[in-house]
Amino acid sequence: MIEVAAWVALAAFGLGVLLCAWRLWRGPDLVDRVLAMDTLTVNVIALIVTWGIWQGSSVLFEAALFFAMIGFVSTVAFCRYVLRGQIIE
Repeated sequence: MIEVAAWVALAAFGLGVLLCAWRLWRGPDLVDRVLAMDTLTVNVIALIVTWGIWQGSSVLFEAALFFAMIGFVSTVAFCRYVLRGQIIE
């Protein structure tokens, strides 16, 4: 039963990744691309965590935590660039 739920979750998050990548590529402006990048990061983290639950591996949870930290910093940097035109003041 857990295998079926894992495959459904992996398919749903995979579809979310594809849709966010499409919005990232075809976004009408920079703000839409920043939001797509943030949502893409969340979906990839969910994919990694779901894969870790299915495999029973704790290494993937550490990878998801690392990816979350990098995603947060990159989102803040993109937002600062959009708002101020520069990242470092």
